[in-house]
Amino acid sequence: MTLVSVPLQLPVSYQLRQLTLRGWRSGPADGPLCLCLHGWLDNANSFIPLSQQLPHLQLIAIDLPGHGQSDHRSPDAHYHFLDWVDDVMQLLLLLKLSSDQPVVLIGHSMGGMIATAVAASFPELVSRLILLDSVGLVTGAEQDTVSQLRKALLSRQKRLDKRKPQYPDLASAAEARQAQSDFDLASALLLAERGTLQDGDTLTWSADLRLREVSAYRLSDAQASQLIKSVTAPVLAIMAKQGIELMQQGLQRWQPYYQQLQLYELDAGHHLHMTHSIEVAAKISSVLASFPAK
Repeated sequence: MTLVSVPLQLPVSYQLRQLTLRGWRSGPADGPLCLCLHGWLDNANSFIPLSQQLPHLQLIAIDLPGHGQSDHRSPDAHYHFLDWVDDVMQLLLLLKLSSDQPVVLIGHSMGGMIATAVAASFPELVSRLILLDSVGLVTGAEQDTVSQLRKALLSRQKRLDKRKPQYPDLASAAEARQAQSDFDLASALLLAERGTLQDGDTLTWSADLRLREVSAYRLSDAQASQLIKSVTAPVLAIMAKQGIELMQQGLQRWQPYYQQLQLYELDAGHHLHMTHSIEVAAKISSVLASFPAK
């Protein structure tokens, strides 16, 4: 057995215009810089298994606003997709102040969609794009605009009556998370360790309840295709053969629009970077070695 040197996760925080992002970094300070963006209702710890297989890379994994230990948006705000793009753009500009290294964006699921929009809008800030079971963007038909808006506003009303579940201990929270996912209890514990907080004598999830609200709008197919076609950085997409249907549909729909897309399919579920970190890390290392950052 080959022993892997496990990098230490060092806490980091970044003050944006309106809120603070928190996360961790690992790897050598002079290693290739990779910014990791997690999926919906996950957090930065979803990238710990991957970091253990990539000790030579400098990984920065953040909790997106409303997730993990990062700030929630203000009480009068909501979680619009394009606002997450703005958050990541602000972070990239902060990182650029301390290092001129080009940044590799690694995004899982929703994080991959955010990364795609960032790479399209700010190509000068992104050298490579690595998508983990995520291709393209979620769109909506124009004729569904009214029904989409109605569903969104009604979901905001319903959210006022909702309460977060309570758990007696961390293991119980992790078991509940595992029951809704495709990974083992050890992976669920990683997410629970970062994604829960004390609430009296019990634990609850720290994620903002507003994250579960229906989106008030969606990009049109035309808007999404323009964004995807504008990604100039080389793209690696590692897709899960047993992933969620939405991502498989995205692969078929949006694959032709990427200028430079290398596709790799893995016999795994949606959280392949947690359950199959060795295989995913090997592919990432191979691609970054073949296409050194510009």
